[in-house]
Amino acid sequence: MEAVKVMGTIDERGQLTLDQPLELVENSRVEVIILVQDSLLISSEEDTPKEEVLADLRQAWREAMTGQAIPVAQLWEDFDNE
Repeated sequence: MEAVKVMGTIDERGQLTLDQPLELVENSRVEVIILVQDSLLISSEEDTPKEEVLADLRQAWREAMTGQAIPVAQLWEDFDNE
């Protein structure tokens, strides 16, 4: 097998369109490997189990109600001072 590197675009339907045509025998089967930046990946709601999300929310609520939460303004100050 030989690798061919080309760029392309994913459209609103999730279909890949190459920037240029491939010079291959027509109707050839190919294996496609897509390389993307992590920031372009869309996470699925199913990535985190519902029970885990609910447990995190309950913990955050308890911390907020008992004064253990850190104000957002303080978080920004800490972030800006780094």
